[in-house]
Amino acid sequence: MSAYHKANERAKARSAAITLAGTRLVREWGGQRHEVTAIEGGYEYNGRWYKSLSAIAKAITGAHWSGPQFFGLRTAKPTKEAS
Repeated sequence: MSAYHKANERAKARSAAITLAGTRLVREWGGQRHEVTAIEGGYEYNGRWYKSLSAIAKAITGAHWSGPQFFGLRTAKPTKEAS
């Protein structure tokens, strides 16, 4: 298995561990409440199935986001301070 596939499998495992089926995630964005439900094999948002939280975050914002970060499941990586 290539390094890419190993990393992809690890990412899938982390995502599955973060959101067990039945978990509801709520985020306020653009003055609206957005609710996502984790289901077997993905997520449900607005009556549609999505493979990832990142796809839902993009549908909500129109921009690429880390889905777990957008929904508050993971904090942003620290940035280096300018010297």
